[in-house]
Amino acid sequence: MGQGKFSFREKQAQFVNRYLSHGFKDKSALVRAALDHFEEELERENLKKSASLYAEIYAEDLELKELTDSALSGWPE
Repeated sequence: MGQGKFSFREKQAQFVNRYLSHGFKDKSALVRAALDHFEEELERENLKKSASLYAEIYAEDLELKELTDSALSGWPE
């Protein structure tokens, strides 16, 4: 497992130091969980942005809409 040295603001350091009250066995476990959560949140945000861009492109592309409609023609509702 990799190691690193990080600096925290005072409030963040106090939060990390209360790792036991947050249910973690040590400070590293708390920081790893926080980083995992943050990474998942960034991925969610990127997916939302990507979906918005695709929706914008689709809304402006009449050929793509026609192609999609023709592909859906005959499919059960």
